[in-house]
Amino acid sequence: MDVDRLTTVIEDFNTIFIRLPSVRKFNFSTLSVLHTLDRRGPIRLTDLLATEQLKQPALTSLVAKLEQDGLLQRRPDPTDGRASLISLTRSGRQIVRSRHAHRVAKLTRLVDQLTPEERAVLAGSVDVLNRLTELAEETP
Repeated sequence: MDVDRLTTVIEDFNTIFIRLPSVRKFNFSTLSVLHTLDRRGPIRLTDLLATEQLKQPALTSLVAKLEQDGLLQRRPDPTDGRASLISLTRSGRQIVRSRHAHRVAKLTRLVDQLTPEERAVLAGSVDVLNRLTELAEETP
């Protein structure tokens, strides 16, 4: 297996894929935080810090801005009164869902241009890509 080529192809695909939605525009850090909160549910800022490639002051500032914009909310952590949990608001979830729906529509149009054989290969790759994601999350 040519892992160098696989890496390049994934990078090229990601470059296109992250730009597919043309609905509301956000910077990458904002989208990453919104996506993480959508996938992982309410989490502490320290846990969010572990998933994002931002330093704590930058993430704290971003969370404050997103809270001010009504896209996320903080509430007390029921297990530790000194900490708070961060979660998406309805508006934040709507942004994530609308971007996903738009991405699905655009990707569907691209997939429809593939041959039946190519679509079959792609369909078979979904579970493998999901497993790679799981392995990446398990590996420190």
